[in-house]
Amino acid sequence: MTLEDKIKTRIENKPVITEQAEVILNHRYLLKDTENKVVETPTELFTRVAKAVALVDKQYMKLDVESNLTEFDFFNMMSNLEFLPNSPTLMNAGTEQGTLSACFVLPLEDSMEGIMKAATDSAMVQKFGGGTGFALSKLRPRGDVIKSTHGIACGPIEVLKTLSRVSSMITQGGKRDGANMAVMSIYHPDILDFIDCKKVEGEIHNFNISVGVDSNFMKAVVNNMEYNLINPKDNSIAGQLNAREVFNKIVDGAWRNGEPGMIFLDQVNKDNHVTEQYGDMIATNPCGEQPLLGNESCNLGSINLAKFYKDVDGPVDAWQEKVDWARLQHVVETSVHFLDNVIDANKYATPEIEKMTKATRKIGLGIMGFADLLIQLQVAYSSDLAKLIGMTMMSKVRTWADNKSLQLAESRGTFPAWENSNYDRETEKFRNHCRLTVAPTGTISMIADTSSGIEPTFALAWKKQNILDGKTLNYINKYFEADAKKHGFYSEDLMDYLAEGGSLESVPQVPQWAKEVYATAPEISPENHVLMQAAFQKGCDSGISKTINFANSATHEDVEKAYILAWEEGCKGITVYRAGSREKEVLVKGNTEKSEQLQLDGFAIEEDAINSVVNYDTKDECQGGCNIVFESGCETCKTCGWSACKIA
Repeated sequence: MTLEDKIKTRIENKPVITEQAEVILNHRYLLKDTENKVVETPTELFTRVAKAVALVDKQYMKLDVESNLTEFDFFNMMSNLEFLPNSPTLMNAGTEQGTLSACFVLPLEDSMEGIMKAATDSAMVQKFGGGTGFALSKLRPRGDVIKSTHGIACGPIEVLKTLSRVSSMITQGGKRDGANMAVMSIYHPDILDFIDCKKVEGEIHNFNISVGVDSNFMKAVVNNMEYNLINPKDNSIAGQLNAREVFNKIVDGAWRNGEPGMIFLDQVNKDNHVTEQYGDMIATNPCGEQPLLGNESCNLGSINLAKFYKDVDGPVDAWQEKVDWARLQHVVETSVHFLDNVIDANKYATPEIEKMTKATRKIGLGIMGFADLLIQLQVAYSSDLAKLIGMTMMSKVRTWADNKSLQLAESRGTFPAWENSNYDRETEKFRNHCRLTVAPTGTISMIADTSSGIEPTFALAWKKQNILDGKTLNYINKYFEADAKKHGFYSEDLMDYLAEGGSLESVPQVPQWAKEVYATAPEISPENHVLMQAAFQKGCDSGISKTINFANSATHEDVEKAYILAWEEGCKGITVYRAGSREKEVLVKGNTEKSEQLQLDGFAIEEDAINSVVNYDTKDECQGGCNIVFESGCETCKTCGWSACKIA
């Protein structure tokens, strides 16, 4: 195929966009004129992004024809919805607007100048759609004497509140507050105050919080031992606490409202190859999946695994024959090329961020659509086979991504900090310090009409009322609808019942295999959520964004077991959420205007068999009609794609 033929193909190869995706694209992504009218089609959006990112090839002495071929490959995988970059790249590439990266960690030094600089830099990052992470661990504890002024330190929590207020002043595109993560070491003297800092819901509304722990602390928890608190000002011992009691406090907070999460910092730093130069990573991006050094940023992108299913006959255990491995490899390699280019095409909020980002050249290639791939394979998410598939898929993606990074290093050079890194000098000459990250993909997965990240399907059906143009849309999982019709258990009543929060488990006419394959996130055990995260973590050099879902009836002991299991299985972090645990939720169990029992096709359905459906109060960001779920540590609107984490 000639270049001219490929260009013609691109023009004719319009992406297949759902009504839901069209709403999201029109609202947030497509370019608008001065009167706020959309002046761009989805095809033109992908063309704009592909062209801007492919132009970087010319910096590396590529000919125009090679750059054009690269542009075609970039466009093709986006237009086919096989790969999508994070939202800032889709929004800003090829424009004069801001950053293309989603994730940032900013240094927070123990001085007035350091705190104010962090506030200023975060405002600049968030102005253009980036999310920021901070480590509070270096800040002296509350009440410490400040020698230079003889004053008293306000402590990390007051600094956190200040950063939160600054973040609230920044509206990204006039639509939303900035998103942040705060991490504090378990050894900090103010750790108890930090664990409780979001006990009053809404006080620090634009920060996620996580406690940074290590194996020494977790062993102290298991053995019910005391441990030392360390003052970061001089590394002196500042007291002792019982590890079990502190852990119980963390568990109570997570049970109460989902926070704090936990970051296993020693696991994180096993994949930090520049420790001697830059120190440990002690903070992450807002959703927790991307650990970064101070002033580092990372651009993310995700491959839609659902697109690589091949409809061929064969038993379930022959699943590998039903995956288009050749095409998947090509898209992985092209995606690594794309994300490496983004580093050079990027606009940076500060010179320090640009310098540090280019020193390590981290990229975060991840996946989405995993649950949809399992559904096509007819494999239950909770099964051992599903975990094997997840581990295998991530392992292959890592191999191909690593090899492509090695190839890029041959022609473009290793990342500058490689020279003094602990990578093997002979075999690990990478272009990018890390290559993989599994992000939430809240919005881009909706554009791609696929399941988010590695999360199971949250719901099989829901109603989106009073959306942006005043309409009500009925959403039904396309795979479930097709299977229900094919196997004879489809009905409008069933779909309405599911949209009201009903569970397949309580419907006798639905076959058992369908109940297992189409089990939703609330129906999957917390243990299986954790084990799936761990399966993917084995092949990922950064972190995994994943929510461990609990029923409202879950106990503190249940949450405790999940935290311990995540540590034992080698996860780099954990986020949990117990249904109905946040005050701002409006919980709807089916249609509350109906009687105690719901009727479906003549069968009585017990009310306690109905899954809770979470609907939030209307948010300005969504312009009405929010239908928000909590997944991957983020609140995400299933109507317009708004996300509290705003990452992808």
